[in-house]
Parts: sequence; C-alpha cells; structure tokens
Amino acid sequence: MRVMIAEDSTLLREGLVRLLAEEEHEVLAAVGDAASLLNEMETRQPDIVVLDIRMPPTHTDEGLRAALEIRERRPETGVLMLSQHIERTYAAQLLATSAERVGYLLKDRVAQVDDFLDALERIHAGGAAIDPEVVRQLVVRTTHGDPLTRLTPRERSVLEALAQGHTNAAIAQKLHISQSAVEKNLNTIFDKLNLTHTTGYSRRILAVLRYLES
Repeated sequence: MRVMIAEDSTLLREGLVRLLAEEEHEVLAAVGDAASLLNEMETRQPDIVVLDIRMPPTHTDEGLRAALEIRERRPETGVLMLSQHIERTYAAQLLATSAERVGYLLKDRVAQVDDFLDALERIHAGGAAIDPEVVRQLVVRTTHGDPLTRLTPRERSVLEALAQGHTNAAIAQKLHISQSAVEKNLNTIFDKLNLTHTTGYSRRILAVLRYLES
C-alpha cells in the first residue's frame, strides 16, 4: 500500500519509514507537520496517511484537523491517527462521520509491530482500528446514567471488540464464541443503546460512537 506519514518526532518518523519499507509498502512522503502533509497530497494520492494528533506549530490539534479535512475531501483515503495519550474527544470526532477506513492508536502500539501492521491492513480493507487501551479506559469512565451500564460483561466485551474495529468473525475468534452468539449479543446491544430503528452497518458505527462518547 502507498503511505504518507506526518510525525514531528524524527526518531518515530524514520522508524515508521523503515518498518513500512521492510514490509514492502511504498512511503510516498514522510514529513514533520500537517501542512506539509496536505501539500504532498495535492500531487500524490496515498492509500493511507499516518499522522500524529499534536504537531507544530501549536502542538494542539493540527493533526486532527488535517485528518478531518482529508476524510472530507478524500474519503477513499484511510487515516490512522497516533497519539501519545488517550484523547477521548478527538477519537469521537474522528469517527463522527464514519467508522470506515479510520484508526486511532497510542504511539506505544507502534512498538508492537504486528498490532500496528494489522491496524493498517484493517483500515486499508475499509474497516476501523481503535487502540484496545483507549477502549478499555473508556469502559472505566462510564457513569451510572449511561446506557452502557445496562450491558452485561459479555455484551461489553463484544462492544469493546467492535469499537476496536473487528468484524463479527474476528470478534467470535477473539472471545472464543460462535458468530451467531456475536450477532445475538450485537442485536441486544443495539436494543439497549436504542439503535433498533437504524439498520445495516450504520448501527455498528453509531454503537461505537455511543461507546466513545459515553
């Protein structure tokens, strides 16, 4: 796949370039800020962009704003955001329009090469990849007034896997249950989250958003 990278840490940026080259992916550009990434995309079209949320000049949300612009102007391009810390609001914003071809990983996950490469493949295939630790911490933060508190432990596990971007088949394998059990749990989750009047893949997106925003 063709990849562009925007990361202001030279060490991490060069590490990603080497890793992707070793996996025989084509790195079209590796830059240190969001503006340079958008400039590069004026003349070349990557399959996926990998970018940090906080970059120069203000180190606040430059990467996020660039990601949202890319998703609006080029929805066929996958976007994988990297963050040093869990930024729940930013994760929800990134998924607000669609949970397709999008990912949100903590930078520590990059060191786990197989997980990072798996996330890229899932995004390239049109899916999502949300860092397990992000999902895990969001579970802890749910409140008594939240509809997620009505979910059983099994339903929470299924929703957690869904929020990470896994397909039904992958969820079944991950939790050691049948696909029919996964589907049954998802239907119950949709009911409890009041998503019964929404059909198709959009229910999965809405469930993930409800999960991230809770």
